[in-house]
Amino acid sequence: MRTNDAVKAAVRALGVETASWAYANSGTRFKVFGQPGVPRDPYEKIDDAAVVNRLTGGAPTVSLHIPWDKVDDYASLAAHAKEQGVRIGAINSNVFQDDDYKLGSVTNPDPAVRRKAIDHLLECVDIMDATGSADLKLWFSDGTNYPGQDSIRARQDRLAEALAETYQRLGEGQRMLLEYKLFEPAFYTTDVPDWGTSYAHCMELGEKAQVVIDTGHHAPGTNIEFIVAFLLRAAKLGGFDFNSRFYADDDLMVGAADPFQLFRILHEIVSAGAHEPAARIAFMLDQCHNIEPKIPAIIRSVMNVQEALAKALLVDDDTLAKAQADGDVLGANAALMDAYNTDVRPLLAELRADHGLDPDPIGAYHRSGYFETITAARADGVQAGWGA
Repeated sequence: MRTNDAVKAAVRALGVETASWAYANSGTRFKVFGQPGVPRDPYEKIDDAAVVNRLTGGAPTVSLHIPWDKVDDYASLAAHAKEQGVRIGAINSNVFQDDDYKLGSVTNPDPAVRRKAIDHLLECVDIMDATGSADLKLWFSDGTNYPGQDSIRARQDRLAEALAETYQRLGEGQRMLLEYKLFEPAFYTTDVPDWGTSYAHCMELGEKAQVVIDTGHHAPGTNIEFIVAFLLRAAKLGGFDFNSRFYADDDLMVGAADPFQLFRILHEIVSAGAHEPAARIAFMLDQCHNIEPKIPAIIRSVMNVQEALAKALLVDDDTLAKAQADGDVLGANAALMDAYNTDVRPLLAELRADHGLDPDPIGAYHRSGYFETITAARADGVQAGWGA
């Protein structure tokens, strides 16, 4: 069993990436809700992300979304991030918010539309070069709504061609992370609907291509930790988009609906040593804070991941392994439950104090006056949001 000091060191080493768009206005398909103090541009998004990192000590990178975070000078944006104590993380492409993509982007039957989409992916690699980003995050809304609408096999061929061209553009140390989603907005077929499809394409491409798991992108009842274990065994797990769901892709705060699932996932990660930075698993919060205050919700989400990781690190591996080898079903389960039921909050408060942080990040945020400051400073102008 790991000591408390070992647990604290491992939690301290974990970096949870926050998403630039989580600081902007968001909503449902019916309404985007505005909030006071929301950033107006990518620079202000980074400012907010830096506050989360300073208070939690665990959010050192910020993921960008193009063109939502388009700027004239990406090197300047990266320099601003460094000044604020954070770095640019993954670059996310957007091939789902253009009229041309109604029938798909890289799998569209029109070659001109496919060319446009691929050029955007290549542009995102250029932005990686300018910002120092190592990861290109790809998610495609491509699919069909009706049987016979298009050739399922031909769309896979087009997808493979687009991925191959983009893969060839990657530089040294850069990766392609291919996300999947069961459905929405395509309802009959989705071109990358599951981990197996993503895995197959990544295997065909090579070692720089890896799978991204979004915890909300599965059918109800899916055993996500099995997928985690399989992809870790195959060395093809590149990243996580952490969130939580009750019904579909709800994009709620991670751990909100099923904290035990988050623990089980992190147990598989810890058992493979994949929580360590050397494993290069990109842990990111992909959430929409529609009704709750954004910065406190993101702080709470980072804390939720830290708490789940700490519990996973407290599993008595020797006891668990012996119970498994002996066929002791209840003993093995008890080894997990004992760790899960441990209150790790005092340990993490101690960790923060050890590093000069406030033991209560949420309370520290509210006491800082930051919200009042940005509310006044950002009263004018256009708030950022989906598509802005």
